[in-house]
Formats: sequence, C-alpha cells, structure tokens
Amino acid sequence: MAVLTDEQTMLRDMAREWASNESPVTAWRKVRDANEAAGFDPAAFGTMAEMGWTGIIIPEAHGGSDFGWLSLGLVIEELGKTMTASPLAASAVAASAILLGGSDEQKSAYLPRIANGELVATLAVDEGGRHDPGKIAASVSGGKLSGEKAFVAEGDSAGLFVVAASDGLYLVEAGEGVSVSRRHLADFRSHAAVSFDGAPAAKLEAGGERLLDAVLDRAAVLAAAEMLGMAGQSFDTTLAYLKQRVQFGQVLATFQALQHRMANLFSEIELMRSAVEAGLAAIDRGGDTRAAASLAKAKANEVGHLMSRELIQLHGGIGMTDEYDAGFYLKRMRVVEQMWGNAAYHRERFARLSGF
Repeated sequence: MAVLTDEQTMLRDMAREWASNESPVTAWRKVRDANEAAGFDPAAFGTMAEMGWTGIIIPEAHGGSDFGWLSLGLVIEELGKTMTASPLAASAVAASAILLGGSDEQKSAYLPRIANGELVATLAVDEGGRHDPGKIAASVSGGKLSGEKAFVAEGDSAGLFVVAASDGLYLVEAGEGVSVSRRHLADFRSHAAVSFDGAPAAKLEAGGERLLDAVLDRAAVLAAAEMLGMAGQSFDTTLAYLKQRVQFGQVLATFQALQHRMANLFSEIELMRSAVEAGLAAIDRGGDTRAAASLAKAKANEVGHLMSRELIQLHGGIGMTDEYDAGFYLKRMRVVEQMWGNAAYHRERFARLSGF
C-alpha cells in the first residue's frame, strides 16, 4: 500500500465522504433510469469541479493543482466504490495528452477549461471491437481528419476529442465534421461511436513517438483504479452479506469453505492495490511507464473479473436481481475490463517489454 501524504489522505477521505453521502449507488440508479446519452449527473460533476478534482493533474499555471496521478487515482477509486458516473477520468487522460504533446497555445486554450470542469474531453483511439492501438486507419490531410472510432468513453458529452490518427494524436473539437452516435453497453455509461469526416484537426507535435503509449498508460491505470474501488466495495458488501445470511440453520460466514474463498479474494485485492498504486506512482515519477501500467491493468482485470463473479455467486439468487446493487458492479467491471486492453493484451505487452 502506498504511503500517502497528509494532503493525499485528506483528499481520499473527502472523496470517500462525498461519494458515500452525496453520490451513493442510489444516485447512479437515478442516472441509469433517466437513460440520458451523457450517462452522468452534470450537477454532481459540477460539484467535483468545485472541489478541484477536475484539475488534479493539471499544473497550477493552467488552473489546476498539479497534485499528481496517485492523488487522482485515490479519487477515482472512491468514486468506483459507489458507481459514481462522471467524465473525470476521460478528461484527465485527454488533458495528459495535451500536457505531454501540446504546444503552449494548445495548453492555454484547453487545460484551464478542463481544470474548471467547463470542458469535457476524451480520448478516441480504437476503431474495432478490441483495443488495438497498432491498427489505426484514421488519417489527416490538409488539417482535416477522417476516420471512425468505435467506442469512445464520454463521447456523447465531449467537447474535445484527442484522436489517434495514423501519424499521431490530434485535437478535434466537437462540431464541424464530427458525428456522434450513442452506443448501449451493459454498464449504461456513455460509449459513443464517433465519425470524423473532414473535421478540423490540430496535431500534438511534442511528446515523441511514444506519446500515444504514454497517454494509453494513463488511461489504463485510471481504469484499473476504478476497478480497484469496485472490487473493494464488492468484497465489503459480500462479506457483510455472508455475516448476516442464514442457511441450513447457520450463518454463511461460519462455513470454512466460504471463509477460504473470502480470504483468497482479500489477498488478491491487496495484490491488485499494490499493482495499481505502483502504476500511479510510476506515472508521477515520469519516464517509461509501460511495464507498470500493463502490470496494473492486467492484475486489475484478473482480480476485478474474479471478485465480480464471486460477488454474484456468493449472494446467490438475490445477486441476479435489479433490486440489488451487485449487478451494477458486475456489468461495469466487465466493460472496464475490456477498455484500454484486456488481461491477455497486457500480459503479452508486459512480457514483450520484459524481453520475453
């Protein structure tokens, strides 16, 4: 477990208190039932911006707090516990692309608006059903970008897209040449198919040939942080249920077989935490983040899948009902598991980076 500063502890506790009191799972139910394309509560996101969360990784010169990726990960983890939907992670990843590859003019134009929550930004990379940044067909000619992006998180509400093209990353504003189509996935969040047809585009010139890799690392680790929050909450919910559910005249938690399963889950989640926090810390340190990011996402995918499956199984029939919260965690976990690379993708990437 990472050693937190006093300021990071305060931030984590503030996020935990706000999420528990102001954005519990019942709030997500209201968002889900409203069935809006944006997939989040704008008022709640406005509150996050007022608390400074939208500017955590943005430098003070551009309106942020420059508090680091571990700090942002702590917030994302707490929001994951209560299924709080927001474009916080997507905007942070897009902001990181501008920070790493943008010009001074681009930074000044977009970062302050992302930091204060005025602008929702997102990353548009994948063009098929699986994460594969090596296969990018979108192209730019004469400053106009054309191509299709199959699954763009928060694409329905984004005002700015960081788009992967065949020759690098480009900034494209919503509007001219941009068409957004809503996708309906199991988690009921915003996932859009976005078509670019001669959209005005400005290239992120800095950052070098590994710019896309660096940005995707940040996206993967933030996704892993959300999964960590969901896994931790799923464990706590399951443990509480086993302690009060009586079957065959005994409390379920007294059965040794179930105790062993819960002990294994606890150990796996702690390993997951170590990998995720190491990934966040690696980004804060700078340098090559690829191995740490792939380790974090691979472990998060494996443990998140296991914990969400056990969440349903150990709750039995009630876990399958919409009246109970377990299904929300299972559905969201399965979607995030595929975002920015599944376990097989990141295991292979980690092995390749390690020389195997």
